[in-house]
Amino acid sequence: MSKPSIPKGTRDFSPTEMVRRNYIFSTIRKSFQRYGFMPIETPAMENLSTLTGKYGDEGDKLIFKILNSGDAFKEVRENHPDEKLSTFNFQLSTFCEKALRYDLTVPFARYVVQHQNDIAFPFKRYQIQPVWRADRPQKGRYREFYQCDADVVGSDSLLYEVELIQLFDEVLTNLAVPDFTIKINNRKLLSAIAEFTGEQDKLIDITVAIDKLDKIGEDEVVKDLKEKGVSDKAIGIIKPLFSLKGSNAEVIAKMRTILASSEIGQKGLDELEYIFSKVTALGLQRAKLELDITLARGLNYYTGAIFEVKANGVSIGSICGGGRYDDLTGIFGLKNVSGVGISFGADRIYDVLNELNLFPEFTSETTQVLFTNFGEKEVNYCLPLLKTLRENGINSEIYPSDAKLKKQLSYADSKQIKYVVLVGSEELQNNQITLKNMLSGEQTTISKTELFKHLLM
Repeated sequence: MSKPSIPKGTRDFSPTEMVRRNYIFSTIRKSFQRYGFMPIETPAMENLSTLTGKYGDEGDKLIFKILNSGDAFKEVRENHPDEKLSTFNFQLSTFCEKALRYDLTVPFARYVVQHQNDIAFPFKRYQIQPVWRADRPQKGRYREFYQCDADVVGSDSLLYEVELIQLFDEVLTNLAVPDFTIKINNRKLLSAIAEFTGEQDKLIDITVAIDKLDKIGEDEVVKDLKEKGVSDKAIGIIKPLFSLKGSNAEVIAKMRTILASSEIGQKGLDELEYIFSKVTALGLQRAKLELDITLARGLNYYTGAIFEVKANGVSIGSICGGGRYDDLTGIFGLKNVSGVGISFGADRIYDVLNELNLFPEFTSETTQVLFTNFGEKEVNYCLPLLKTLRENGINSEIYPSDAKLKKQLSYADSKQIKYVVLVGSEELQNNQITLKNMLSGEQTTISKTELFKHLLM
């Protein structure tokens, strides 16, 4: 029998890991609620037609498609018993009508359209659920991972962009990330650049290529642009933008000159100036806010501000992202509903906190007290005490059998349980208990009524 395993790009999580992950989810959830977002959930599966065509060609390739049934190829096998399925040129839609969700934003747009008569606009929702991508697994990149999204639809107010920047800052500050940068750009600038170069029809190719700048470097981006048919003249105009430096105000001033004749470019710069002015007035706790003209975010549905957050000083990529989409619901028939949203990459945030050793001790999450088991009389003596501790919010358990004391104490050590209650014949006779501190090794014999007080010391 082969050794059991799980698919590449997926993971099991130990109790310790789950406690840490729940800490991240809880911190994010509290901030979402503080800003007025309400929870929803959508199915793991969506109709394939709901997802395809929403993420660009590269995104569509990463959608996990689901066979209509486990016996989808039965007829083909029966008619061609000696042939391998790989030799046939199938129309995939014949066998796949559903897919695992690629992100939470497109399912959210579908939800809004489907339930538009039941919700009040602007509609602010948050969603914490797993998504799946048929990507090549590597450090910080998984095939199954959680997204924690907050979106608002039904308003084009830039106050929401300001609010979401504050939300990035609050959550990551509360998670004790010491140094991080919120990068911002506006897709209107990228549209203006494509227009300025005369390559409007190559907008998607240009944004997808620029989006890879941090990963593959300038030379490879230029090579990619050439392979996509972008002219040398256009590349010559785009390339200097890769190294555009200065303060946010200085970069905006330079771009105003470069895009002086572009109405959409000027509008994008106006939006950025508004956001910067409001955020500067309010201040940020720990985040740096930086205008990055090369930030593209390859998803097709973004139309305005786009965000990406990176933790500085670690080897992990972006840990959060998001942006404005003016007509995402239009793809499902509900036109002219603007929205903006952000996503926290919980798995990458976990890796950052782990790498920087930032997770706190979770004593309240684990068992705090273990009652040892020396026999039926002792168990009957301990059970009411166990019940009282649990009723008072102290995580407690009793060892299930009268195994040797060494084994029971080893169990307490393995679970990092701080206190062990020992009750033997002497304690029974004197109506007492012995409390052992597993960290210091100190033992104290006390009355039953003193137990609760000692645990709170």
